[in-house]
Amino acid sequence: MKKIVLFAISLAAAFCLSGCAQSPDWVTTWATALQIAEPHNNPPEPGLEGNSFRQIVQVSIGGKTLRLHLSNLFNEDETEILGVEIARAATMGDSPEIVEGSTVELTFGGQRAFTMAPGDELVSDPADFALAERENLAVTIHYGKISATRLTSHPGSRTTSYIAAGNTTDFSEPVARTDHWYTISAIDVIPLRPSAAIAVLGDSITDGRGTTTNGQDRWTDQLSRSLLSDPRTRDLAVLNFGLGGNCILRGGNGPTAQSRYQRDLFGPCGVKYVILFEGTNDLGGSRDGEKTAEEIKAVYRDIIREAHSRGIQVFGATVTSAVGSFYQRAGEHEKGRQALNAWIRESGEFDAVIDFDAITAGPDDPTRINPAFLFENDWLHLNADGYRLMGTSIDRKLFY
Repeated sequence: MKKIVLFAISLAAAFCLSGCAQSPDWVTTWATALQIAEPHNNPPEPGLEGNSFRQIVQVSIGGKTLRLHLSNLFNEDETEILGVEIARAATMGDSPEIVEGSTVELTFGGQRAFTMAPGDELVSDPADFALAERENLAVTIHYGKISATRLTSHPGSRTTSYIAAGNTTDFSEPVARTDHWYTISAIDVIPLRPSAAIAVLGDSITDGRGTTTNGQDRWTDQLSRSLLSDPRTRDLAVLNFGLGGNCILRGGNGPTAQSRYQRDLFGPCGVKYVILFEGTNDLGGSRDGEKTAEEIKAVYRDIIREAHSRGIQVFGATVTSAVGSFYQRAGEHEKGRQALNAWIRESGEFDAVIDFDAITAGPDDPTRINPAFLFENDWLHLNADGYRLMGTSIDRKLFY
């Protein structure tokens, strides 16, 4: 098959960095934060090369037309794509089954097969597809040549993906499965009504550590469902840019929030609101919690300033407790957390405050997470009930 290298659809056009202004009808309905897959998060045998890979995502708002974003951002080698299809998924990820007759082939620059250069981010041609709100969409990629390491990935998918041997659409007996996403980065829609998006910057608590695999019950999912239940907010997409172990300033897993916020918050189409909910990992590794809090404030001020220049509102979310966790070191984490939370609540620099700290606090000891919401008693992450409370406790009036 002839190899097509699409230089015209490169990083400058990816993720709507220029396309949104030229095509204001598009709104991003699903997206994920990207990083290099760590060795233990690489695909299982037989790998992606020469095989077909089906990934399932649950979108937020629906639309009549969609386009898919693929990313080779962190790959050091070319990635050869032989074809891409979308279809309605039969489940939220428990199986690779799709709804019969719903498959649509996607093209990129008019081509079904193409090669992504290192660093490329490509967007598909628009495809007619009646996508419902909170619908499960299966994305099947048929790979040719692709590196076995240094893959562009979202490790914490909380959703099962499936590998089938060869270039095939038959996933009745997948040869491997993995709870990671690779190559996919976003889905845009042309919605049925005027719509907008909420972009959330976060760490493992936003990424969904402690939620149900294939349950689609992160706090952002719960917020999306809450918004959809209200006619005044039903046209708002919720985009989860959480990365497990992520830091705002330095270290941690994946690119820091400071280095990725331009892409993740201001790249998607139709962003009207931003929620900032990070800091636990920065403070947990700090030798001076109050100094670290000041550094975080400086980054948040930069984000607020740029967001406001774009007409985007920014909501600050207080950092939930880590008291009792492995991050409780000589009180530095807690001192920094209290200082940061006081600023978020009282500074007036945010357009609104979402007080996750108060929402998740224990009834007997408000400095700790409510024990009823703990995941594996780590005193850091919440369980599915805790995430449901977080998402449904956000006042929808903030978005009126």
